[in-house]
Amino acid sequence: METKSTAPGARPSRIAGRLLADRHSLPLSITLHLLPGVLIVAVYLLIARPLAKSIGYPPFLGWAIAMLLALAPFELGLLLWLGRRRNGRLSLRGVVRYRDKPLPRGKLVALVIPLIVWFLVVSFALMPVDSFVYDLLFRWLPFEGAGGGLTDGLAGYPHAVMVVALAACIPLTGLAFPIIEELYFRGFLMSRLSRLGRWAPVLSTVLFSLYHLWSPWVFLSRVVFFFPGPWFVWRKKDLRVSLGMHAGTTFLLQTLGTLALLLNLLP
Repeated sequence: METKSTAPGARPSRIAGRLLADRHSLPLSITLHLLPGVLIVAVYLLIARPLAKSIGYPPFLGWAIAMLLALAPFELGLLLWLGRRRNGRLSLRGVVRYRDKPLPRGKLVALVIPLIVWFLVVSFALMPVDSFVYDLLFRWLPFEGAGGGLTDGLAGYPHAVMVVALAACIPLTGLAFPIIEELYFRGFLMSRLSRLGRWAPVLSTVLFSLYHLWSPWVFLSRVVFFFPGPWFVWRKKDLRVSLGMHAGTTFLLQTLGTLALLLNLLP
């Protein structure tokens, strides 16, 4: 059982105490899930899109910049702040859960690899659905390069620019941001929906999909291809399952996509 007390020397805080509680209220959980998405879209529209456009780079890079300026400071910053409040130092102990009973390495790998395959196969299979939903409901969004296609966020720019933009994002959207998201959404938020029982990973997946306000047309698909990760984290009590699935898939997609673009294998 996690304790809500703070370490010696740490200053008590009503806000920190509420956020570190064993359980979050539904309104609080919904707010904490969706607020980062609102910040990312606001930073993209106000800062990142104009910046990317001014240097001649595609909106894909603009979204990476927006996440660097909003996602990382808010999600990771909040976790570290709470850790300092709780432990008196920068630590995620007691803040991020599902780390106390790690699976044996062999079992973890045997679980993560099929999840990555599921993620890849189902997400690609549902791309026509994403395109249909975008054309039907979301063409009005003021996001340049939006759409359900694989390279919509890069299309129309010189080949060298597309390659540089995609490659530059490998350590960010391909690795760092997915890791931060799993620490925040699964280790911090989902672990505090325990009163919902088996519905906790369902709500976590739905709210995580809604949080992606920059690609709402992928909501239904994202719920389908992403759900097994949170479910297995809840079931096995090991955060590394969704960490491996999420970061492993995005890193693989980003890296292979960059290579495919470099070798002119993408349209």
